Amino acid sequence: MYGSRVGRARWTAAAMGAVLLVAGCSSSDGDGDKPTAQQPKATDPYWVNPEGNAAKQVASYLDDGDSANAELIKKIAAQPVGEWIGPDDPEGDARRYTEAAAKADRDSLLVLYNIPHRDCGQFSKGGASDGDAYRAWVDKVAKGIGDRRATVVLEPDAVLHLVDGCTPQEYHQERYDLLKGAIERLGQLPATKVYLDAGNAGWADPDSLPDPLRRAGIEQADGFAVNVSNFQTTQASKDFGHKLSAKVGGKHFVIDTSRNGNGPYTQGDPKENWCNPPGRALGEAPTTKTGDPLVDAYLWVKRPGESDGDCKGGPKAGDWYPEYALELARNTK
Repeated sequence: MYGSRVGRARWTAAAMGAVLLVAGCSSSDGDGDKPTAQQPKATDPYWVNPEGNAAKQVASYLDDGDSANAELIKKIAAQPVGEWIGPDDPEGDARRYTEAAAKADRDSLLVLYNIPHRDCGQFSKGGASDGDAYRAWVDKVAKGIGDRRATVVLEPDAVLHLVDGCTPQEYHQERYDLLKGAIERLGQLPATKVYLDAGNAGWADPDSLPDPLRRAGIEQADGFAVNVSNFQTTQASKDFGHKLSAKVGGKHFVIDTSRNGNGPYTQGDPKENWCNPPGRALGEAPTTKTGDPLVDAYLWVKRPGESDGDCKGGPKAGDWYPEYALELARNTK
């Protein structure tokens, strides 16, 4: 649980009050003294969750009188981040996030990460038990979103692991069918945009990606996402995205800038440079004003401060990692 990760087993009334203060729910633009109020809608239309892990960490630090670390973590808590939909209550989770965003007159940013045989048995292994379970799960997510505005990043690494041999061959056709079906189902919603994950600029063989993306239904998607949970620079991600776009019908794309402020980590074992690498920093703040007609948004898809896995001293994947969150904030220019 979160409380044990930061050495606190309780949330006092003062701490919860601090969450509300530093993570205001106001839908107004320029909400001055609330450092994690909603960002200006014209440049950053995505919802800031006032009860996210970063906001709770700020509250905990303030409750302890640690204003210096609270100020650092506010750099994360102030920005909208992806809400990763879990397997237990997909319809309820999707409804809660999208309703809260709609109440604040903002768009929700959702990440769907439940494909069968996910992550090839590595740190984030798991996913739906089979194809039918996945289809039912996607249908519940879609029902939860309804007619509210949402941007969905679909299945990080799902296509990439088909290409790199990580996912066994016998699951390939089913995965293509599941991704295509998910795009079609979400595409039925009136106010939902879908971006299929397409890897990152560190990928060794970008020419191997266009055909798998087409087989996974990229033509029906609004575009693709690059650099999800990775550290490649924004410029490198733009270059990668432009080259890929030219090969998949000029599709637009979004870039995960959550932790790319210092670029990728290039020391140590290259196979684990992506997992809680030291010395990284927050990247560009989320915005739809990218200055590039093909780049629809910079997004914080990966939630900064949450672990990549139990490597380099970190907790299990997805758990809040306060020391790493502080390092990201300290290193941010």
